[in-house]
Amino acid sequence: MSQFIFTARNGIHIIDLQKTMQRLKVAYAAMKDVSANGGKVLFVGTKKQAQSAIEEYSQKCGMYFVAERWLGGLLTNFHTVSNSIERLKGLEKMSETGSWDAETKKEILDLTRELAKKHKVLKGIKEMDKLPEALFIIDPKREAIAVNEARKLGIPIFAVVDTNCNPEEIDYPIPGNDDAIRAIALFLEVMSRAIIEGQSGGQTDGVEEVEEAEAEPAAADEAAESAEEGDAKTKSAVEAKEQYRKKYEDQYDADEKTSW
Repeated sequence: MSQFIFTARNGIHIIDLQKTMQRLKVAYAAMKDVSANGGKVLFVGTKKQAQSAIEEYSQKCGMYFVAERWLGGLLTNFHTVSNSIERLKGLEKMSETGSWDAETKKEILDLTRELAKKHKVLKGIKEMDKLPEALFIIDPKREAIAVNEARKLGIPIFAVVDTNCNPEEIDYPIPGNDDAIRAIALFLEVMSRAIIEGQSGGQTDGVEEVEEAEAEPAAADEAAESAEEGDAKTKSAVEAKEQYRKKYEDQYDADEKTSW
C-alpha cells in the first residue's frame, strides 16, 4: 500500500489523491467495458457506513448488492445459495397470495420470521440467477471471504482500498478512505455511472458534449453583450472626464486673461 501513500503525519497515513484519480479512471474504463458486454456486477459493503449507499447506487444502475452480511459460499457454493433464494421467492409468493392462512398461528409466525430473515440477507441478490462478472467492494479487508471466493473463481475485483488493505489481492484497486460516508458514496456514484454509461453504449458522454456545445454559443453571446455594455460604460466615463477637463481648462484660461 506504500505506493499509494503520500505522507504520514502523527501516525496517520495520507493517501496520494493523484494516485486515486489515476486508479479511478482505470477502474471506470474497466467497469464500463464489463457493463457494455452485458456483465452483471455485485456490490459488496456490509460495514454500517456503506450499507445504505451500497443499496442505493446498486439499485440505481440495476445491479446486485450485499449490504447486510456476506454468506459464506455465496460464490463458490452458489447452487446452495440459489436454493435459499428460491425459498425466499416461495415465501414471498405465499405472503402475497395469502396461501398460508390455512396454517396454524404458530406455523404462520414461523414462516413470517423466516421470510423476514431471508429477505434481510438475500434481498440484494434475489434476482441473481448466475455468478456475477465482477465485484465492487468497499473495504476488502473486512470482506476478506468475498475476496477469496472471487479470486478462486477468477472474478475481477474492483475495490476501494484504505491504508490497512492489501492492494495486491485486488484487480482494480482504488486508494481511498473506506470509512467516510461521503467518500464511499462518491466512489459508488462513479462506478454506477460507469455501469450506466456502458449499458447505454457511451451515449451519456455524447449528451454531455451536445449540452456543452449548445451552451457555448449562449455563453459567447452573453459575454459579447457584457463586453459591449462594459465598453459603453467605459466610453461614457471617458467622455465625462474629457468634458470636465475641457471645462476646467476653459475656466483656467478665462481667469488668466482677467488677471492680465
